[in-house]
Amino acid sequence: MDNYVIWKDVNSNTIPGLIIQELPSISKPPMRYNAIDVDGRNGDIIDELGYGAYDKTLLIGLANNFDIDQVISFFSGSGTLILSNESDKYYNARILEQIDYVRLLRFKTAEVTFHVQPFKYKVAEDYVEETISSQESITVNNLGNLESEPIIYLYGSGDVTFTLNGLDVFTINIDEDYVVVDSSQQNAYFNSVLKNRNMTGDFPKLQPGENTITWTGTLTKIIIDPKSRWL
Repeated sequence: MDNYVIWKDVNSNTIPGLIIQELPSISKPPMRYNAIDVDGRNGDIIDELGYGAYDKTLLIGLANNFDIDQVISFFSGSGTLILSNESDKYYNARILEQIDYVRLLRFKTAEVTFHVQPFKYKVAEDYVEETISSQESITVNNLGNLESEPIIYLYGSGDVTFTLNGLDVFTINIDEDYVVVDSSQQNAYFNSVLKNRNMTGDFPKLQPGENTITWTGTLTKIIIDPKSRWL
């Protein structure tokens, strides 16, 4: 099967003459850390700071029917990146380094480097949507291998306390048709209006595997984008 990438929702196979000769290997992001030396102690103390963004480089080539203007236009900007060797995941990425198009035109090969954020996400992940009637709980599955930062739509009215895996996480006052609690952006909002002042507590994170959600207060519907993610 031929290599391809999908960059900003455009498949490289649709670009005339563009060949993806080699894809980057599948690898984990680097851990950012501080190493602290202590006098009189062997070794050092490692203070982990979280995972860092890193680069993924692929090798491209040109066939006889290439259109260099389309190739240049394709490899620009920022967006989502899907690689054919892990086609069920996507990265948030940006092209920062200049591409050597002179080399590409002369030797018909060049490198393209994508600067990717540390986590990859499931392509077209299903939302969990429940209309509240007599349900006392909802189960949400985080398919990834580390905790995720979901986006949650709460429909209802008044104060609602959100409980995850038996622990109260936040209370929010729903004073519109619904409110969005976005853990990835650390914001609560309705349309473009911030609702952070209506919320007390923490933004929820889903553990890998099944998570049980309960609540107190008036809810009529809940929609959850799990945002499952992998290293």
